[in-house]
Amino acid sequence: MKLIVQIPCLNEQASLPETLRAIPRSIPGVDEVEVLVIDDGSTDGTASVAREHGADYVVRFNRNKGLAQGFMAGLDACLRLGADIIVNTDADHQYPGHEIPRLVAPLLCGEADMVVGDRSIREVTHFSWTKKRLQTVGSWVVRKVSGTDVPDSTSGFRALTREAALRINIVSEFTYTLESIIQAGKKKLAVAHLPIETRETRPSRLFSSTWEYVKRSTATILRIYAMYEPFKVFLLLGSALLLGGFGLGLRYAYFWWGGKITGHVQSAILSVLLLILGFQAIQWGILADLIASNRKLLEDLLYRVRKMELSERDPRG
Repeated sequence: MKLIVQIPCLNEQASLPETLRAIPRSIPGVDEVEVLVIDDGSTDGTASVAREHGADYVVRFNRNKGLAQGFMAGLDACLRLGADIIVNTDADHQYPGHEIPRLVAPLLCGEADMVVGDRSIREVTHFSWTKKRLQTVGSWVVRKVSGTDVPDSTSGFRALTREAALRINIVSEFTYTLESIIQAGKKKLAVAHLPIETRETRPSRLFSSTWEYVKRSTATILRIYAMYEPFKVFLLLGSALLLGGFGLGLRYAYFWWGGKITGHVQSAILSVLLLILGFQAIQWGILADLIASNRKLLEDLLYRVRKMELSERDPRG
């Protein structure tokens, strides 16, 4: 049983040594523990610091590609290195290394495919009121979309089995946290969570303002939900348009019946336009649903290809 801890980094020269020192190299039920650092185009010598302080592997980008691509590059590298379990943590030591054995315990027992560390957002003293509320609302939306019960969907402290990692394909360019949970839920993976200890760290470098975080997170959630539930999205849109069209049509009929038809032709025109758009939206939903079925087949094909490719390198298959 091989476990690899992956750490996405961007200019983490100062905090990375402490994070690396805290990672346990011996975990009950695990034969090997290794560390992989993903240097996302750092300019402060992060890669060199990682090698000097015990990282077993370093994947380095020549330019910054973003957290989502860094996460996926880490998963791919861990799979190629033969990892049975992959733990993702932050380089700023927000998540203490001594929590890793607890995090992977449900995977070792076969109770889960993915485990997400719950920071108990409402109790984190160094989070502002606004940040707590936004993350609480965001996690609620992700739970509804994914069908999981993860209370802290933005937590970067998580563990995956090899099988779960093979099935995750992040397409967002912003962050992996929300999309990976939604994908896991839609693919019927067993997703668990457990409360963890956290430490106060520097402000996030992922976004420059709260508004940017809300905007990009909302776009990510809507995009992923539309990808996995396109018919529901277009049916809702089409129904709203049809309802508006019928409402304006009834308004026009009311004035027509009362003999006050003059001056209300605009209502009739807008009603017809909304009805047409409503029917078209539902048609788009049907087409999008058919495309989504093809996407599922392609994802399954990609999973099989990746598994075959890795089995050729790893005799365990």
